[in-house]
Amino acid sequence: MAASSVNPFLSDSDEEGERKAGKGKDGGPGSAASLPLTPQPEAGPGGGGGGAVRAGSGEAAGPGPGGLPLGAEAPPLPPRVPLDTLAAQLLRDQYILTALEFHTELQEAGRELPRLRDYFSNPGNFERHTATPPKEPGPAPGQLNRAGSISTLDSLDFARYSDDGNRETDERVAVLEFELRKAKETIQSLRANLTQAAAFTESDVPLQEGRNYKSSPEIQEAVKPLEKRALNFLVNEYLLKINYKLTSITFSDENDDQDFELWDDVGLNIPKPPDLLQLYRECGSHATSSKEMTDVAVGVQPSELEARSNANELATLMEQPQLQEQAKIVHELQNQLSMLNNEKISLASHIRQLKSEIQALKQQNFAAVATATDSMVLPSTTTEQVPQIRPMDSGEYLDIRSFESNSWSAEKEETSTSCPIDTNADSNRFAVAPVTVTLTPRHKETELPAVRPPSAREPVQFNKPNRTLSPAFHQALLSFCRMATDSRLGAEVSRIADSEQCVMLMLGRCLPHIVPNVLLAKREELIPLILCTACLHPEPKERDQLLHILFNLIKRPDDEQRQMILTGCVAFARHVGPTRVEAELLPQCWEQINHKYPERRLLVAEACGALAPYLPKEIRSSLVLSMLQQMLTEDKADLVREAVIKSLGIIMAYIDDPDKYVQGFELQMSALNDPSERVINATHQVFLPAFAAWTTELGKLQSHLIPTLLSNIEKILRDGEHGLDEHKLHLHLSAMQSLIPPLFALVLKNAPFASKAKLHGEVPQIEVTRFPRPASPLQDVATIIGSREQLSVLLQLYDNQLENEGTTGWENLLWVVNQLLPHLIETVGKINVTSTSCVHDFSRYFWRLCRTFGKIFTNTKVKPQFQEILRLSEEAVDVSATAGNGVLTKATVPIYATGVLTCYNQEEDRKLLVGFLEDVMTTLSLSHAPLDSLKASFVELGANPAYHELLLTVLWYGVVHTSALVRCTAARMFELIVRGMSEALIDKRVAPALVTLSSDPEFSVRIATIPAFGTIMETVTQRELLERVKMQLASFLEDPQYHDQHSLHMEIIKTLGRVGPNAEPRFRDEFVLPNLHRLAISNNQQAVDTKRLDIAIQLFEAYSALSCCFISEELMVNHFLPGLKCLRTDMEHLSPEHEVILSSMIKECELKVENRTVQEPQSSMSIAASLVSEDTKTRFLNKMGQLSTSGAMLANVFQRKK
Repeated sequence: MAASSVNPFLSDSDEEGERKAGKGKDGGPGSAASLPLTPQPEAGPGGGGGGAVRAGSGEAAGPGPGGLPLGAEAPPLPPRVPLDTLAAQLLRDQYILTALEFHTELQEAGRELPRLRDYFSNPGNFERHTATPPKEPGPAPGQLNRAGSISTLDSLDFARYSDDGNRETDERVAVLEFELRKAKETIQSLRANLTQAAAFTESDVPLQEGRNYKSSPEIQEAVKPLEKRALNFLVNEYLLKINYKLTSITFSDENDDQDFELWDDVGLNIPKPPDLLQLYRECGSHATSSKEMTDVAVGVQPSELEARSNANELATLMEQPQLQEQAKIVHELQNQLSMLNNEKISLASHIRQLKSEIQALKQQNFAAVATATDSMVLPSTTTEQVPQIRPMDSGEYLDIRSFESNSWSAEKEETSTSCPIDTNADSNRFAVAPVTVTLTPRHKETELPAVRPPSAREPVQFNKPNRTLSPAFHQALLSFCRMATDSRLGAEVSRIADSEQCVMLMLGRCLPHIVPNVLLAKREELIPLILCTACLHPEPKERDQLLHILFNLIKRPDDEQRQMILTGCVAFARHVGPTRVEAELLPQCWEQINHKYPERRLLVAEACGALAPYLPKEIRSSLVLSMLQQMLTEDKADLVREAVIKSLGIIMAYIDDPDKYVQGFELQMSALNDPSERVINATHQVFLPAFAAWTTELGKLQSHLIPTLLSNIEKILRDGEHGLDEHKLHLHLSAMQSLIPPLFALVLKNAPFASKAKLHGEVPQIEVTRFPRPASPLQDVATIIGSREQLSVLLQLYDNQLENEGTTGWENLLWVVNQLLPHLIETVGKINVTSTSCVHDFSRYFWRLCRTFGKIFTNTKVKPQFQEILRLSEEAVDVSATAGNGVLTKATVPIYATGVLTCYNQEEDRKLLVGFLEDVMTTLSLSHAPLDSLKASFVELGANPAYHELLLTVLWYGVVHTSALVRCTAARMFELIVRGMSEALIDKRVAPALVTLSSDPEFSVRIATIPAFGTIMETVTQRELLERVKMQLASFLEDPQYHDQHSLHMEIIKTLGRVGPNAEPRFRDEFVLPNLHRLAISNNQQAVDTKRLDIAIQLFEAYSALSCCFISEELMVNHFLPGLKCLRTDMEHLSPEHEVILSSMIKECELKVENRTVQEPQSSMSIAASLVSEDTKTRFLNKMGQLSTSGAMLANVFQRKK
């Protein structure tokens, strides 16, 4: 073939020069291809190879022992070998050190070669891109393990252009000069390491199979420097491992020229071997095999590499007699494959010929008309055919440089080369068709070349003037047209691609130089170009470089830019298939998994999810899952972990390996325990529904997932006897809530009527309020089932089944009724009823469960189980029977009331709730049981304004009850519901009820109304209502019948201390402070020490709370300070610890009053700030620390009482 005589490693300019040299000598175009460029096999890497190259390049070589004898006729000098050809030969034969020296000398001479520059500036040529560790213990020839911390000059420039686009020019120049110096130092270091690598080749390492490892001093070679450094490193590592630290320090001091903490100090291209112990154990088991290595970047023909590989394989097979038969079969198959490839090429050629004939017939009329017109205008016009020059290394091109040297040549010759044929390429590729152009002065601007398929190409012809000038004169004349064809950019500009493959090659070469010079804000415009080139480029190394550019295109991509990159990655994956996605895209993700910028790591996390559908299933459940798990546990950015959770949810939808269930469950628990709220929300919205769907398919939703979460909840409650972890409990209950939709979908899908659910005719619409609003579309039951129409049919059959036939034979629903509900109700009984958040979480869970499973299920399955435990009926409650009913004091009451009875809001449902609360209030009051469960119910229901009227109805039942105990309980409940209630309801319903109770015959009922009155003063702004409440409180203090009511005074002081800081200043100044002063004076006259101490403690807490408020000078002098002094008098006799604090408070207040009289009037804020200055707080807290009272009392000193 013609292609076999052309060197594939020549550039355009060098190949042209080679042809010229061949013509000058032989007159034939192919003489240059036969030059002896390949070194002899016996020449070593540093010996014969280098000599052959220097001789071939025309350098003078001294005569040696093998030179020509004196007087002998010197043979003619061989033609000069182009420099680019020489560079290609060095790279192909793996003379890396020689090539580096050659590159450096050319740079110093100002004659840099693009091939060498691109090779040594590409870090990929010195790294090993393999997913598994190599089998051989040492590096293969030509592949150098490059340290990750060392950057080449070009990569540094690339980073500088991409990261510092907004810096000033002078700063950029200074930084680049510094980096240039560092890069030169790096190059010098690389030279030293490469020198050592060249000296340490495979030929220096003899095979040790079957040999005895005995040291023989007379035949042992001297240790090499590289070997010494490697052994020193391993010895020091061994000493540290067995705790010989002093020996290791001494050893390090004796080798102070070596860094024992970094293996890269030994050698960049040397992989770290196992430790000494491992080497000793395996010293006799190593088997080294030779292997042909080729660098893709130098452009070796695939057929050449295949032939070499096949030859080695056949030789190995023939050496083993038992495999000769297989070798014959392989040989026959290779022959058949070769025949089929030849047949394919022949058929393709035939097809192109037929297409050419068809296209020629179509263009016949046009050509005839054009020719006739041209002949009429200029009969003497002649045409000349210009040969097509298509260099082999870059594909088919129209090279304008070739026109200069060939268009005026006296001897016309046609040189035919073509692009390398890719047998696996698509058959629908096109090229720019050759056209025949006949130009005349009148038509040369109007007639354009036509674009046709490659098979229809005709020779390009140009007008030749009717002149007799010599070609040499024409060539010399045209040389004055200055064209920059010697530079890289000039070479690209001078060549025009005429096929799709050549366009891809050109883009692959140009894009790395274009990207750094594009503004950062506009680089996303390059994404389509990069992706298209990466999809279609034939060279794997170039594709890898382009994808690397894609992932590093923007320093910190924002959300929109990441979406654009991900869209491109998905398009790439759809185009190339799973194999290339795994081999080309995933490594880019892996490289940036620990990038310093969170935006890059975020891109990786999002890419793992976006690419999941296009990866091989084994990779999805192994590598990608491991990557995401690592990022979830190690990444510190909340946004990154959130994206990881979403990608894990997508991965869960594509995993079909049941063995990964345990890992998925661990990921779920890890995500639920994440400290970030964003991550937890993403877990509930994406990961949990996806994982639940997979769990349902595996049959583990009811057998493992939900029971495990329930067990964890019980463990949290058991461990929380001395302190409940409410946050952890909330996370588990939220996860249980997220599993309710998939649980209900499972019940519907496995129902006895599931096979009958067919869509026939018009389907009834589902009520909007039928299901709770889902947290995400993945928690929508219709989405899980498939469609709202299908869900509507199933719901209709579901309600009919429950109403008429029950749950017989319905295993999934029976599990909910007989196992889940009893377990949940039992767990509810273990909750601390005073934990408001815990009660709320369980209440929300039961509410969602009942709303999802429907009203019939709630009325027939849920309510009866609660009623059986609570043992309440609508008849009168037998006090003696219920006095010992401890379940009414547990959290079962509020959760049943707020989680089950509030699911549906129809009249009968509200009546049932009112009756239940009335029964509980009556039962607890008459049995003198704690009211915590009733309070929890009122607090939970009072948070929703829709239930305020209902609660007032229940309380009015208590107000008019015949038992004083029930009335007292109702009075205390008013305090809980006043907050958040409208002032209209308070005015019309609450205040009259409290006034009625305040005049109750029982003093305990009157006293129970005081906290509610105080809460009204704290929350209401209506003036008339406030005056009524103040009058009622004043009546409690001024009425003589209450003077000896110790419990009433205690409740009033506690309420005033709680309300005072939050009430209106007028109420505080006119009512709270004077009455506290009056109560302090009266307490000094109390004869009973226990009552006196109780009042004093309450007064101390009230004054401590009011001390942080702004108090005018008049009130300070007339009421606040006198009250404190009275209180100090009590504490001197009853509690000396409190007396010390009171003395400090009095002293500070007196000091502030004195300072205020000599200073200018200050604003209220300034006075308030002065009263609570830093020194005051410091002294006060120091005194507080000296108290010896109980911890509970100290904790409540500044806490408002409720």
